[in-house]
Amino acid sequence: MLECTSREAVIGLEVFYSDTPGIGGRLKRSPEDFRVEEIPSYPERVEGGPYTVVKVTAQNWEMNRLVRELSRTLGISRDAVGFAGTKDKRAITSQLMTFRAPADRVMNLRLHQVTVEDAYPAKKPLTIGDLVGNRFHVLVSGTSLRGEELTSSLDRTAGTLRDLGGFPNFFGVQRFGAVRPVTHEVGKWIVKGDFERAVMTYAGNPVPQENEETQAARRTLDEERDFQRALDYFPRTLTFERTIIGFLARNPGDHAGAIQVLPPNLQMMFVHAYQSFLFNRMVSERIRRGLPLDRPLVGDIVLPVDRLGLPDHDHGVPVTAQNLDLVERQVRNGRACVSAVLFGSESVLCEGEMGEIERTIIDEEKLERQDFMVPQLHQCSSKGNRREVLGRITDLEYAVADEDVRFSFSLNKGCYATSLLREFMKKGELMDY
Repeated sequence: MLECTSREAVIGLEVFYSDTPGIGGRLKRSPEDFRVEEIPSYPERVEGGPYTVVKVTAQNWEMNRLVRELSRTLGISRDAVGFAGTKDKRAITSQLMTFRAPADRVMNLRLHQVTVEDAYPAKKPLTIGDLVGNRFHVLVSGTSLRGEELTSSLDRTAGTLRDLGGFPNFFGVQRFGAVRPVTHEVGKWIVKGDFERAVMTYAGNPVPQENEETQAARRTLDEERDFQRALDYFPRTLTFERTIIGFLARNPGDHAGAIQVLPPNLQMMFVHAYQSFLFNRMVSERIRRGLPLDRPLVGDIVLPVDRLGLPDHDHGVPVTAQNLDLVERQVRNGRACVSAVLFGSESVLCEGEMGEIERTIIDEEKLERQDFMVPQLHQCSSKGNRREVLGRITDLEYAVADEDVRFSFSLNKGCYATSLLREFMKKGELMDY
């Protein structure tokens, strides 16, 4: 285990599991360096069904903006566009999507760096989570190690993760924002009921990693709080910030309403990111204390695993002295996995040492279960559930070419490629991921 002293700590990534030298390097110098192929769960084909299922390949598209442009081009509402998972922006991604529109219209879509193919009709749309996983092909370029040192570090790290049976299943930087990791902070103020602070954390609150124009706009908004005037100087590229600002210019003081005009999945993402931050801190502390990720302890809660290797996040099983031997066998055989809480209004916490970790972090944040019931913003309410602390890796391969390394691997849905790759890279800057 190595302590992480970089900016990653602001999103709860406080440790590395492996203690091998980092290879350095950088991800996503270009979108072609990061390719994601969804491993789909195909909706049933139903002739005459109201939905059209297609494979959508997009380059360098943020998911909310892609959905907005697809719906606008087709002349349908955002709610008529379905997808199973949010993909990386700076990447080439392929995934299934559903549209409540005729196949011929969908297949005639013309959008820059977007292709659609393989259309068929279905009775039901895709919803978040309707996939098995993702296959990744990733280039890490410009490594700091070379030659035998590079190969040795790769092999040693891969061996450590192979012995573990996976990697720490942290939420990756994409959950929070690589350039400006504030999504979880917005979520924090939402659950605490301080909607004005949530709005200003999102729309104001400049960071040095942004360009000068954006920093100046956010800084001026922080200082003046004049939303009508902000419409004149706020960059048009900041679409969602301008949506909030425009609403507050028309509806002064209605900060909850300003959040509510954002896309529903973005509203949910704020609170989910805060839950993810808490989870990352909990897993970091479990590793720091030397508690196993691949073996249950009395007091833990484990999740059943289905035939596809996917955990049931909603039905945890407490580990007791009486069932420990049985649960250990189930985990060893891949039929269950150790979990940590994604804290919400109906969460059940562990007992034992993991329970102490969960309660300590929740207490440090001064949280109560009822905080996650947000009547003013029903999209932001969350019952919570649990998440596996160990991410499983399938078909991990890597090849060295001078100072570049090409990785390929498959992960279950909800697992982040960057959380695996950080164990190899061990970089200090969020934007390198």
